[in-house]
Amino acid sequence: MSDLPNCPECNSQYTYEDREMFVCPECGHEWPQVAAEDIEEGERQIRDANGNLLQDGDSITVIKDLKVKGSSLVVKVGTKVKNIRLVDGDHDIDCKISGIGAMKLKSEFVKKLS
Repeated sequence: MSDLPNCPECNSQYTYEDREMFVCPECGHEWPQVAAEDIEEGERQIRDANGNLLQDGDSITVIKDLKVKGSSLVVKVGTKVKNIRLVDGDHDIDCKISGIGAMKLKSEFVKKLS
């Protein structure tokens, strides 16, 4: 059969390739091929919105206004965050933002500072 990975959302075996992405026709989930290869090798690599590899201790900047759930606070575009920690889960970055406190962020809403 196919050597393509099963869908990480619904575990469907009917995934297909579309350019640099894998697509699940059953649930509609799309994910990059690079991330799927990393998961198969057993080491998960987290990348920012531009595709740069993130590591513990990196500094990042927020690329979109993010509302803080359960609060009227907003993390503004351009907010710089130092010394991040990568964790497993949907929100894969643990950090502390001055004026707000400890937060979890999704890597798709940040970019790495060089």
